[in-house]
Amino acid sequence: MDRIELTEGLSLSRLVYGMWRLGDDPDRSSAHVQAKIEACLEQGITSFDQADIYGDYESEAILGAALRGAPGLRARMEIVTKCDIMLKSQKFPLRRVKHYDTSAAHIEASVHASLKAMGIDEIDLLLLHRPDPLMDHMETGRALDDLVAAGKVRAVGVSNFRPWDWNLLQSAMEAPLVTNQIEIGLMATAPFENGDLAFLQERAIPPMAWSPLGGGRLFASAPVGLVDALRRIAAEAGVEASAVALAWLLRHPARILPVVGTNRPDRIATLAEALRVEIDRETWFELYERARGREVA
Repeated sequence: MDRIELTEGLSLSRLVYGMWRLGDDPDRSSAHVQAKIEACLEQGITSFDQADIYGDYESEAILGAALRGAPGLRARMEIVTKCDIMLKSQKFPLRRVKHYDTSAAHIEASVHASLKAMGIDEIDLLLLHRPDPLMDHMETGRALDDLVAAGKVRAVGVSNFRPWDWNLLQSAMEAPLVTNQIEIGLMATAPFENGDLAFLQERAIPPMAWSPLGGGRLFASAPVGLVDALRRIAAEAGVEASAVALAWLLRHPARILPVVGTNRPDRIATLAEALRVEIDRETWFELYERARGREVA
């Protein structure tokens, strides 16, 4: 599988396996999680996306149990995780409202908790999960730089940031921000038009795409014409229709890294089919038009 270099010494597989639903699987056993990881690795998918809040703060620990049970897996993986969202949760009964926290104290505590939960010594890529309107960019930037310098984090990036949020944080940092994980897909075409992708592409920053299949909505509520086109192209290529939707993203020159999450072993085993689908320019625009509900001007 192709790899995308984010910074010197760190590259991710072109497809990333998202673990936000790990805790939703009725089978959360280490053996089952290990089997999912192995199914990804067999296809060349070596990058795995986590966050401290996933599974109501349990997903990292589920992964950690699996890694402790198969120590050889960690060396074959890149682990991405995120911090700064503070959920209302029974695990934090005194928390009154969902909010964000990009203070140095919280970032450092969150990274320490993530390392402990996953049983690892270093996070390959740490992302700030959401832009924080109360962010002190000097404090936050210094905290991220310190984590890189201490060897607790190999690289840092952001998620759901707009270009001005990116510039503000980067202005206070020595380490480069290496990616922005944003919602991109046939159900979320705004980044192709609002400048988010252009901003990253201009700087040769590969974006990560969360929910590239719309969290399952693509085939449940997308326009009939779009779904029909995806199925037609899939039949011609001998793949699942979801592979065509991923290939549509892979076709873009910004070097988008789709983050795909599913708990079904049969679907995990076919994720790499997206790399076999050829999307020419007219086909790309056909799907774009059907997703937007109108042709380009």
